[in-house]
Amino acid sequence: MSTGEANAAAVFTRDADSYDSLRRKLIPCFDAFYGTALTLINRWKTREDFRILDIGAGTGMFSVMVLERHPQARLCLLDASEGMLDKAKARFSAGHSVEYRLADMAEASLEGPWDLVISALAIHHLTDEGKKRLYARIHDALTPGGLFVNAEQVAGPGPVADRRYESIWLEEITRLGVPPDEIERAHERMAHDRCSSVRDQLDWIEDAGFSDVDCSFKAWRFAVFSGVKT
Repeated sequence: MSTGEANAAAVFTRDADSYDSLRRKLIPCFDAFYGTALTLINRWKTREDFRILDIGAGTGMFSVMVLERHPQARLCLLDASEGMLDKAKARFSAGHSVEYRLADMAEASLEGPWDLVISALAIHHLTDEGKKRLYARIHDALTPGGLFVNAEQVAGPGPVADRRYESIWLEEITRLGVPPDEIERAHERMAHDRCSSVRDQLDWIEDAGFSDVDCSFKAWRFAVFSGVKT
């Protein structure tokens, strides 16, 4: 793990205790954002006991949403923050099949094969080249017909759009009651972001070999991508 990646993991470990409590306010489009990702999974589902890899799983928020709808699925949560994974372990019942892997998504073997690979608000921490390599590795780790869903934070098509995204986000989270100290913590975490545009990422996912590549949802800096391995 590079120094920058280690620093990012340390920041997320520091904020693990409060990370979930403000998610709905820090993501003003929370319901539609995650709801779109879940709809994609629900429509794709091929059987009940499919195998899922959650990349950059954090506290397991996205994974638990999937598991609530598909309780027979088998999960593997991969994250570089031990504190985040500790929080994830506390939210899953003993009756579920869940594995935890402390690893850097930029370098770790994804193993598999997986039926479904998901990620939420994690891959944007990688450089453009890191994203391209990860998309190719995800494709390789999926079974034929497997689905990749990425609920992500994105850059605008240019600096004017980026400034607009930031301004609107600050207005919305302030209106929703996020206190200044939590906004400051969010900006500290966002200092590790390496966001890329929707257009670029759709191209990279296609270049990795995926078909039916789409951006099904976008609200300013939040977007949902998907692709199928054929």
